[in-house]
Amino acid sequence: MSKRCYYEVLGVSKGASADEIKKAFRRKAKELHPDRNKDNPEAEALFKEANEAYDILRDADKKAAYDRFGHAAFENGTGGARPGGGYGSGDFSSAFSDVFDDLFGDFMGGRQGGGRRAARGSDLRYNLRVTLEEAYSGLQKTINVPTAVACSSCEGTGAEGGVEPTTCPTCSGMGKVRAQQGFFTVERSCPTCAGLGQIIKNPCKSCHGSGRVEKERALSVNIPAGVETGTRIRLAGEGEAGMRGGPPGDLYIFVEVTQHKLFERDGPNLYCRVPVSMAKAALGGSIEVPTIDGGRGRVQIPAGSQSGRQMRLRGKGMPALRGGGIGDMFIELAVETPVNLTARQKELLQEFDDLGEDNHPESKSFFSSVKSFWERMQS
Repeated sequence: MSKRCYYEVLGVSKGASADEIKKAFRRKAKELHPDRNKDNPEAEALFKEANEAYDILRDADKKAAYDRFGHAAFENGTGGARPGGGYGSGDFSSAFSDVFDDLFGDFMGGRQGGGRRAARGSDLRYNLRVTLEEAYSGLQKTINVPTAVACSSCEGTGAEGGVEPTTCPTCSGMGKVRAQQGFFTVERSCPTCAGLGQIIKNPCKSCHGSGRVEKERALSVNIPAGVETGTRIRLAGEGEAGMRGGPPGDLYIFVEVTQHKLFERDGPNLYCRVPVSMAKAALGGSIEVPTIDGGRGRVQIPAGSQSGRQMRLRGKGMPALRGGGIGDMFIELAVETPVNLTARQKELLQEFDDLGEDNHPESKSFFSSVKSFWERMQS
């Protein structure tokens, strides 16, 4: 089977620059890497093909020979090949290692360059409960967060007396060692320094060489008005201190707004269920209702109002967390049936009911439909 054009394999033009060729190979290597294509039996062969193409095109002399003679330049020592097949393309690992650091930045979460390899501290999560009133107005709140902070005894170095750690002799401070496996190279954390790139001969007695100690910190947090359950607030650099002077992680505050006895929330809007007497609902009138800011609002009830009827108080809801504006408050009527009636009250209600056949249009319509239903069933 004839080989494909190397430029076609990498998806670049013949006039592509060295940087363009490298970027194209990096994309192909990421796309075809066997670890990402375990269910694709053709991926490994395509991956090798891309390595072979890059091994030729990355080298100026090999590329010039390939441009002139094609694949024949590297067959049987012809077409300008060096004695012994110097242009041979079997050393795939050399091509792969040329972009190994970039590639493993994606596969393995990134890596630092040479020199000190201080590990970043972990991110922390803090669950904060606030009342609906606090969510309405916003507040400044002090929280106590148990976390790891830089050791003061060794100034975060992990070494007794603050002495700087020495470079790991196994990995020369890189924190990684490479091992050849088949046609490509695998990079692993150094077993001597556990990936830190440094070793400590005299560990600090306070932190036992970690460079940090457990401590509870008090932090002041600004809770903006309009927060909802699930709102996440990020405090950069307020997480755990890094190992041996590494950068700290972040603190994420997850807000939970507690349930309120009077109001239910739906986004920026509030709902308040207000009981009214049967007489008030029938005759109409005004009622006084609470608002989330601690004030009072007056609502006019139309005569003949039924349970479930809603009335709106504009601008009496919650402030929007983003975009500005304030929601509305909806008053939902709950017509209350009287209980614990006296004999006189029962007498008056019975008299009212006897005279009120035309005062209950919904009941009249319902029972009329029931009567029609029964008649149809009996016919």
